[in-house]
Amino acid sequence: MKKRFLMLFLLITFLMVSVGLYSQQNGGTLIYGEYGSPIRLVPILANDSISIRLIELIYGSLVYYDQDGNVKGDLAEKWDVSKNMKTITFYLRKGVRWHSLPGEKEGRPFTADDVIKTFNIMMNPNTLTSIQSRYNFINSVEKIDDYKVQFKLRKPILNVLGRFSFKILPSFMLKGYDYLRGNENLLIYKHPIGTGPYIFVSQEGPNAEIILKANENYHLGRPHIDKIIMKPFADQNIITQTLLYGGINMEIRVPSRDIAEIQGDMRFELAPYSTLSFSFFGYNLRNPVLEIRDVRLAISYAINRKEMLNSFFEGKGQLISGPFPPGSWAYNLDVKPLPYSPEEANRLLDIAGFTERTRDGIRKRGSYKLEFDMLVPISKENET
Repeated sequence: MKKRFLMLFLLITFLMVSVGLYSQQNGGTLIYGEYGSPIRLVPILANDSISIRLIELIYGSLVYYDQDGNVKGDLAEKWDVSKNMKTITFYLRKGVRWHSLPGEKEGRPFTADDVIKTFNIMMNPNTLTSIQSRYNFINSVEKIDDYKVQFKLRKPILNVLGRFSFKILPSFMLKGYDYLRGNENLLIYKHPIGTGPYIFVSQEGPNAEIILKANENYHLGRPHIDKIIMKPFADQNIITQTLLYGGINMEIRVPSRDIAEIQGDMRFELAPYSTLSFSFFGYNLRNPVLEIRDVRLAISYAINRKEMLNSFFEGKGQLISGPFPPGSWAYNLDVKPLPYSPEEANRLLDIAGFTERTRDGIRKRGSYKLEFDMLVPISKENET
């Protein structure tokens, strides 16, 4: 059993930027700092948060979630769902154009071909992606006409419309390709083209800043900020200092150690938000000891996760019992996180038969000792 805790990170913005956004004034440049660079600005292949934040600005999807969690139309203007909940027809928004390629005066029209191409590449088993399993409930997709696509589902799915928020790729940039591995010589890897509120302008190198500009013809309305610049940093400590000295306007994730320094500064606004990120111990069930349920439970009871939360994140987070945030419809309030209980851990190990001891005091059962190697990834958010 995996035990997890939800991490609460803090967003920092200049107060004037926040006021500008809330009052919906146009103009200005937003410069924000990231700990690292995006790996690849192609929606199907991206799985790092730095890339995904930029992808959200550059690309569009059939539908999206608004700030209240409601499904709204983006590239789809409307849709029909059959009575048996197994057929969904999307009516695409006419007049939408892709961002123009370098040298083009005007972008090409968005059509059903782009939706079909994106879905087929995404679901091709040769495509190097981690998101295919999310869409296995879809049996097929068909182009009805240039502005109508129909999805057939294998079975009815709860809250199914939100599942169609995957980003759409331009089919004209992927001609001749049925799948993507990330190593193809494609322009879209260097110069992403989308239908979103911001247009990719430039990136001089793999670790250089990325410049975006407002899409003047964005179908949901011109964005208020003229230009967005993402500055990558190799050192987390430098980001906050750069913010304090005016080199950037926003820091996406503020280390807990820097919160006190910033909190009293009236120039900034601290905005806490819950992420979908969580940290966990994952047990290797191929291990003959860890495949025993009582052993896994015992280890979970023996870990003081509350102390870890306070030590690593200064208490800025929450213990959870599954991979869903408390605000999610999928979060089960009846399943409580296991408490810290060395007594219960010892009781379970006795039941599992690990009652003998080595000379070092390590519990064992026959030739099996409760001794394990742990692989720990270097997590940027957790570094201290």
